This record gives sequence, C-alpha cells and structure tokens, in this order.
Amino acid sequence: MANTSGTSGESLKFKRNEVADSFNRAASLRGYSWYGVKPWERNGYFWGVNVTLLERFKSKILDFLQNRFRIFTYKENEIKKFARKTLKATYIHGYSSMIYQTAILINKLNLPKPQNIKLVKGTSEKILDAYQPEIQQAFGKKIISEYGATESGIIAFECKFGAMHINMEGVLVEEVDNEILVTNLQMNSFPIIRYKLGDYIKLAPKNQKCSCGLQHRIILEVTGRIGENIYGKKEVYPSLYLYYIFKNLSKVYNIKLNYQVVQEEKGSLTFFIEQSLNNSSKQKLIDQIDQYFYKDIAFLINDNALFIKENKGKLKNFISKVKK
Repeated sequence: MANTSGTSGESLKFKRNEVADSFNRAASLRGYSWYGVKPWERNGYFWGVNVTLLERFKSKILDFLQNRFRIFTYKENEIKKFARKTLKATYIHGYSSMIYQTAILINKLNLPKPQNIKLVKGTSEKILDAYQPEIQQAFGKKIISEYGATESGIIAFECKFGAMHINMEGVLVEEVDNEILVTNLQMNSFPIIRYKLGDYIKLAPKNQKCSCGLQHRIILEVTGRIGENIYGKKEVYPSLYLYYIFKNLSKVYNIKLNYQVVQEEKGSLTFFIEQSLNNSSKQKLIDQIDQYFYKDIAFLINDNALFIKENKGKLKNFISKVKK
C-alpha cells in the first residue's frame, strides 16, 4: 500500500505494484548516476521525525540495510553527530527545508565540512533560492531537485546543468493552462491517465535541448500549487501570486528570502520571513505585495520568523485557515 502526504487535501491510499515500485527506484537511481553516485554508498537522509520507540527501531533497521543515517532532532549534540557522519558520506537527500535548516546549524557551529559529497538532493518541497548559499557552505554542493509524487512516481530529475529532465519512460507530462497533467506508464495496479497532480509548471519547447546531452524533455519550472486561493476584501487571487512576488525580489533585486504566508481571515495576510529585513528590502517586498493585490489585502510582515510545519514535517509556503 502507498499513501500520499495529504498536502493538498485528504490523504489517498492505493495499491502500488512491485514492478512500478522497482521502476520508480530505478528512475531515481538513474538520476543519481548522473552525479557518479552508487546506490550502496553511505548517505544521509532527511525525512520527518519518528517519535515512538518502535518507529525509531524500524527506521534504524531500514537505514542500516541502505547504508543510511538520519537526524531525528536539531539538538546541538545530534547535529554534531550527524555532521561527523557526513564526512564519510557520498550523498544526502530528503526534505529540502530540513537539509537547509541542518546546513544553517552546521555552519553556525563551524563544524568540519565533508569533502566527498557528490549529490545533495531535495524532494517533496520547493527549493528556494535562499537555500543554496547555506547548503553549499555546509556540504560543498548546491541542492538539486527531484520532482515527483506518490501517485505518479518520479516525474523529473535535475541534471548537473540545472535542467529538470522528464522521466519519459515512466510518465507522459502535459501542460494545460499552466497545469501539469501526468499519465503513469508503469503502474498497472493504480493507473492514472492525464491526472491533475495539482501543480503549476512551465514546459520547455520540444526542440529545446540541454548541454548535458540528454534528450528527455525539460520542465523549466514548477511554480506552485493549484487550488489554493487567497481571499481579498473584494476579490479572490491564486496563491501562485506569492511565488511571483518572491521570484521578482530574487530576480530583479537579488533579494533571496525564505517565506511562509498564512491567511487567518479574508482580506488579511501574515508574511513570515526567515531573514532579517532592512528598510530597503522591506519596502521592495511591500511594493511587490501591493502590485499583485492592489491594496485589496491588509498584511503584516514578520521577519526573523519561525515557520509552521504540517503533514509529517513537510513545509508549506502558503497556509489558508479561511473557511470556504
């Protein structure tokens, strides 16, 4: 049995046949091979926190069998222990936000940095531009993206040149009104055809090729979740606007921010920003918010903020508590 995280609604449980499961692992390992990573090599894993002794015991057995180690808390002694283990690791992978937070602490504590890391892979969450400097400092590599879903399997994997190559042997990907539609070619037990995964994407033209030489089609960007609305005093807006607000700050002004936006009631938003904002950066953020919401929404900006995590430790950039 497999089940989705429930990030965009109620969790879905379904049967996944072994052949499809094996193909999905092979597709992921093919991406690893682009970085010279072998599946049996030592690796660090970031995937939620198990709180019961039984679950921790199960995780330790699975980790042992896969030559894998993971971190359960962000306590200083655990961070130091994890950092020592990375010195002999080849790759690290898991939730993007967890890799980023661990990197911050490793850098803050000035711990020894690994020299043999070939791959840092983030999955299940969006990789924000602001993650890269801390992760590169801590692990010596930029974090790259594996894009997929429980229902579809691996959809795309990022190569060394930064292109997201579609796993064309496993899925068919269409872009309709900026929305991704996925058809899985391997899962007989739970076939999905033109399945609306719930993401906005942008496909590269069919004739666009990557410098790495791979011929797979390319996803230029995964821009955000579909179906989450922001409610103003008068109008309704797609939550995708938040993506463009922070993308513009990064692209135009080189202001890279980690953010989470929460709507408690209609006509109001609270912006939580992890970094400190000086007056200039804060004003540019205000200008972008006004540009997209036309003063239809009152907002509060909190910098030096902590984020809320939901759904087994997954980070959502927009949380709506508005009753529809």
